[in-house]
Amino acid sequence: MKAVIYCRVSTEKDTQVTSLQRQQEELVVAAKKWNLEVHSVICDQASGYDLERSGILNLLERIKYENIEAVLIQDETRLGRGNAKIALLHCLMKENVKVFNLSQNGELQLSEADSMVLNILSIVEEYQRTLHNLKIKRGMKRAVEKGYRPENNLKHRGNIDGRERKVVPIEEIVKLRQNKLTFAEIAATLRGFGYDISKATVHRRYQEYIEQLETEAKPQHSAD
Repeated sequence: MKAVIYCRVSTEKDTQVTSLQRQQEELVVAAKKWNLEVHSVICDQASGYDLERSGILNLLERIKYENIEAVLIQDETRLGRGNAKIALLHCLMKENVKVFNLSQNGELQLSEADSMVLNILSIVEEYQRTLHNLKIKRGMKRAVEKGYRPENNLKHRGNIDGRERKVVPIEEIVKLRQNKLTFAEIAATLRGFGYDISKATVHRRYQEYIEQLETEAKPQHSAD
């Protein structure tokens, strides 16, 4: 199992730097004991209440792109404190990453309170996904009711279930806007047809289109 060792101290004092070194050494030994392959070691010198840590951001990036399966820490407070700890544990759980710690001599066992909060977060997130899908469905339905026919208009047809399309279909944005859909509804409708596009992008591209029309409509003065 490929793992990353994560060490953290809260300040840059000499005693804290020594603690970082000790954490790393002890976790390297523990990784061998638990038959874990150490991919890399990440160290932070920052408050556990702070999410904006370079080490944590590097850790999440490696988990996403380098198939990291486990994180090794001295104890759960090294990962974070308060809400930051819960947020990070939630991120790791979503990626199916195991957390091993020295204080429990193995895989992290959460307290009853932490487990309850993480379960609530998972439930809320599921409801958010459901609401997101409902908004897409409503946007598509409203567009069709107003005469929009994506099967006739969309140039890049094929997989309507979500494959990312890099080109933003400005013609479709204009047509949907003319049908009085909001920018949020346009974005939701196009996402339903596989375009990975946000409300902000829809608004920006539409404004660029309008500005271009206005520029082209201005009379051109002769240089004579």
